[in-house]
Amino acid sequence: MPQVVLIGPPGSGKSTIGKALAKHLGVKFLDTDKYVERNYGKKISDIFVEEGEEKFRELEYEALQESLIESDYIVALGGGAPIAERAQLLIKECNARIVFLDISLSVAAPRVGFNRDRPLLLGNPRAQWQALYELRRPIYESLATSIVLVDSKTTEQVVNEIVKGGDDEKN
Repeated sequence: MPQVVLIGPPGSGKSTIGKALAKHLGVKFLDTDKYVERNYGKKISDIFVEEGEEKFRELEYEALQESLIESDYIVALGGGAPIAERAQLLIKECNARIVFLDISLSVAAPRVGFNRDRPLLLGNPRAQWQALYELRRPIYESLATSIVLVDSKTTEQVVNEIVKGGDDEKN
């Protein structure tokens, strides 16, 4: 089982924090989005366009299954990876620390860019991000063993907070 699983919306820093945390702890890092792209041989945006969201979600679930059997890893899940009920069950059963990296839209916007390859943010990206976040937030909160608000913190501060147990450690 992984040591820590990072969840949260696009722009919350799951990949950046995950890499830094893995380096700090001397373990490996696995990003499920990169895992899908590497193993399927296509960018996520291309999978969405060419084969649809359902195909991507199936590949994402397979990446989730694989990532949760790895030991001594820090795992960063794609923003939508924990949304399906079957994914939530896997995450709850993995016995790793689940850290929800919480972020506000005003901080996420410049990070995400809203002009890159994010298929679920087409159209009005800010409104789409906010709608997705409002839908997903209760799921992130229910899965999390700790919550870290990343808005005004550096990567190092977030890593230190995770290592110490997080501000909002849940009982």
